[in-house]
Amino acid sequence: MNLPYFPPGADPGPDFARLVRDSGLQPPAPEGTLNGGDGGFGIPHGTTCLAVRYADGVIMAGDRRATSGHLISHRNIEKVFPGDRFSGVAIAGAAGPAVQMVRLFQLQLEHYEKVEGDHLSLEGKANQLSQMVAQHLPMAMQGLAVVPIFAGYDLRRGEGRLFQYDVTGGRYEEADHTATGSGSLHAGTVVKLGWRSDLTQADGVDLVLDALFQAADEDSATGGPDLLRGIYPIVATITERGFERVDEAELAERTQVLVERLRAQRGSPAAHDNH
Repeated sequence: MNLPYFPPGADPGPDFARLVRDSGLQPPAPEGTLNGGDGGFGIPHGTTCLAVRYADGVIMAGDRRATSGHLISHRNIEKVFPGDRFSGVAIAGAAGPAVQMVRLFQLQLEHYEKVEGDHLSLEGKANQLSQMVAQHLPMAMQGLAVVPIFAGYDLRRGEGRLFQYDVTGGRYEEADHTATGSGSLHAGTVVKLGWRSDLTQADGVDLVLDALFQAADEDSATGGPDLLRGIYPIVATITERGFERVDEAELAERTQVLVERLRAQRGSPAAHDNH
């Protein structure tokens, strides 16, 4: 078998799905089924999630929008879930398969704990999720990719840890922060510029809210805070106390402070409250 040749400007680079598609290796789907997208079936897709290490552990966050093509299919979908008491999963990609994957992952961790009488190590949990993503690869090739972020508090090390994945199940540990989804480039840039090793929880929450706001300002598939409907990103912390959701009242207050700060920076009373 000869290696595929791509002219300058057409090289798919590290995009495995594009390599398969551009090489003609992806078989056509039968008529009426999914073929490289939602095939007109309107499959909701979740978008931007991120995770950040801070002094006491990890902060995970995700916007609330799900899109079907150019349409907003859901405005308040949840993309950040507990894996077990000391871990969390944030999902991007096809919403239905992603939620099913998280539920099965939760069940497997609970089963292990009941059988063994102890928690699976954090690396063991990350490896388990990696296998589940790898098993989903045939569906990913049909346009139903699921690309999660996994994070948790490592009780043995006494610190928070982050893992990101690709559609083939590749697992990569990140030192400080990571992002996934269509707005990940913009959100990740904001986090990269604002992150520091001594972040407090309050500073970390403000940072992820700012990152999601800026991502929504540039990426139509990412939902910003909806002040009219009272919809704000999901934000959770994972520390030695376990997985805890940040209260929506606190998120609303911090989002309002963020909006006022951005208004002042832009010198305009008409900053975007809605995305």
